[in-house]
Amino acid sequence: MPESQTHSTELTSQYVAQVTGDLERNTKEQERIGVEIETLQEQLRALQHDHTVLVNMQQALGSASPAAEAAPTAAPSVPHQTSAEPKQSKLKKAAATGAKKTASKKPAAQASSEKASTAAAKPTLVELIRGHLEQESEPRSAAEIAVALTQAHPDRSVKTTVVRTTLEGLVAKSHAHRAKQGSSVFYTAAAASEPAAAEPPQEAVAG
Repeated sequence: MPESQTHSTELTSQYVAQVTGDLERNTKEQERIGVEIETLQEQLRALQHDHTVLVNMQQALGSASPAAEAAPTAAPSVPHQTSAEPKQSKLKKAAATGAKKTASKKPAAQASSEKASTAAAKPTLVELIRGHLEQESEPRSAAEIAVALTQAHPDRSVKTTVVRTTLEGLVAKSHAHRAKQGSSVFYTAAAASEPAAAEPPQEAVAG
């Protein structure tokens, strides 16, 4: 009997300790939740106060309420508008590109006829190069001449390789002089103009 009594006493003391611990935890949890509730109530009161102030401002302004009411009603129609807009824009783009294609054909034909009519009036590349060399007092490279002619005649396609070939032809006929400085070659106009009679065949070949 004494052993059973001591065993039951130990169990009782264990239960008492467990219940005491649970009670303390419960009390602390109540205090924590109570503090959170008070904090939330304070936040709620602040929000209610702000709400009252905002409502008064809205009523004073008067014009804000229709906009606020119209916003929710316009929101559901946005997906329908966005779904329809790409189709309309595609149709507009297709029509615009078709119009551009049809319109671009007419200027192209006009430009080709204008080029054919004015081709005879334009000076040849040989004439342009000779004229440029005669105007320059210092030697010029083929690249510099090509750049200058391109700026002076933007409607013409002047390539450096073609300019260099033409310059070599002028040098061969003594219409220009060639001087090499390092790895670069520079050209100058010939002082004598008597070989001008041989120019038309050269122009025909270059053209």
